[in-house]
Amino acid sequence: MPLFAILCHDRPDAGSLRANTRPRHLEHLERIGGALFLAGPMLGEDGAPRGSIVIVDMADLESAEAFAAADPYAEAGLFAEVSVTAFRKVLPA
Repeated sequence: MPLFAILCHDRPDAGSLRANTRPRHLEHLERIGGALFLAGPMLGEDGAPRGSIVIVDMADLESAEAFAAADPYAEAGLFAEVSVTAFRKVLPA
């Protein structure tokens, strides 16, 4: 299956919403098991989370978009912007 990069940019001043929703967000990621390639926060210059990067192995773009939309962070309104695009891992081999 192809990889998809999900890039999510937080709304300004959404730190408490992120913190309160984080346990459900992590459960959402863990539910897809081996389809999760990697995930983690994007950080601002101050080291605080400013968004998320999630790379998933899904059947198609529609599946990746549905997964992103079902993320508790997205459902809670944390993100100002979300993009989902096909991704090709080149390195390391």
